[in-house]
Order: sequence, then C-alpha cells, then structure tokens
Amino acid sequence: MHKTLITTCLLTTLTAIPIQAENINHTRQLLSTKACAQCDLSRAGLVMADLQGADLREADLRFANLSQANLAGADLTGADLTGASLNSANLMGATLLGANLLGTDLRQSYLVNANLWGTRLDQAWIEGAIGLPASLQTPEQFYALGVVAANKRNYVEAIAQYNQALTLQNDFAPAYLGRALVRLRLTDEAGAVQDAQIAAALFKQQENPEGEAVAVGLIEEVKKRQGSGGGNGLGIQLLQLLGSVTSLFRFLF
Repeated sequence: MHKTLITTCLLTTLTAIPIQAENINHTRQLLSTKACAQCDLSRAGLVMADLQGADLREADLRFANLSQANLAGADLTGADLTGASLNSANLMGATLLGANLLGTDLRQSYLVNANLWGTRLDQAWIEGAIGLPASLQTPEQFYALGVVAANKRNYVEAIAQYNQALTLQNDFAPAYLGRALVRLRLTDEAGAVQDAQIAAALFKQQENPEGEAVAVGLIEEVKKRQGSGGGNGLGIQLLQLLGSVTSLFRFLF
C-alpha cells in the first residue's frame, strides 16, 4: 500500500513535466523498419504495436504508450522509459540493460528471460508482472548498476554499487575492474592499480583471458604514464583501452 502510494505520487509528478510532442518521422521509422536506435519516441502512441526484435538502443521513450506492444527480443539497452506505459507488454527475451525505468508501468507485462541488469525495478510499477527475477540482490546486478552510474559520471554511486557486489561475492573480478576504472577517473592511481591487480589475478584464476588482459593493460598504462611524468589527463592509449564504460557490460556474459 505504501509503495503504491509513493509510486502514484511519483507518476503524478512525472506526468506534469512538459515534454515536446511526438516525433512522427521517428515513429514511422520504427514501425516500418523496427530500427530506431537513439530515436526520439517520447510520447509516441505505440499501443499493441508489433516491435518484435526492434532496435531501440538508447531511444527516448519517455511517456510513450507501449501498452500490450510485442517487444519480444527487442533491444532497449540504455533506453529512457521514464513514465512510459508497458502495461501488459510482451518483453520476453528483451534486453533492458541499463534502461531508465523511473515511473515505468510494467504491470501485467511478460518479462520471462528479459535482461534487466542495471535497471532499477524498485522505481517502476511491477504489480502482476510475469517472469521477474527471484532476486535482484546479486553481484551481477550491483555490478551492472555500478556500470550505469559510472557511465553517468556518478563515480561515488558507482563505487558504492561495486562495493555491494564485492560484499556478496568477494572474488567477483568484474567489480574490482570496474572500481579500478572509476578510481582512475577520480585520479586515485594507487587505488586503481591495486584493484586492477586483484582483478587480473582473479580473471587469471577464473580462466578469463579477456578480463585479465584489460586489467593488466590498465596497470601497464598507469605505470607508463607515471614513469613519463604525464599530467592528470588520460593518455590516448589508456582511453583506447577503456573505451566506453558501458563496454564493461560484456563481463556479465
């Protein structure tokens, strides 16, 4: 009852936020091609739309109406679903990695095999949803939330999420690597190297050569920069090594 009241107040507040009218061209593009990454689909009317397998990565779907839409297998990675309605939508096997679910209506939706890592289901309406994970209190979930926070440059929050992952599983190598990258962004080079060394050792023990290579590469680049007396900026080679922070999601699979 208390949660429902809070969510109702939240949605009432969100609905009062002015947002520009629907972009008809982007809506038509989505319906005709099912490919609309980074499209402006805010307030789009997509009730019962067949969007199976649609590419909606990083799309703006704020306050869109996707009630009863077929989104099976759709890619909604990083999509903004603030205030959107997916009531009774089919999201079987859909990817919502890092999607913003603030005030999203997921009631009666079908979420079997959906990828919900890096999302905040506690901010959405989920009553009656089918296929919700038994628990989101997993190292993978906290790690994914850390990646999302880091990508938004909320480094303090990112470290807190990585720490939660390590509290649940102290040999969870990706969390050490993620925390190393965040500490590097905060110019804590000593802390970054320490975490990267732990990550490298764990990745090696767990027979993950890609993770080990990234961790070792980070250590080498930091030491190289220290030896050359470089400034506070990240070197080109180090930036190439890190790439987008979001690329860290690959260590979940």
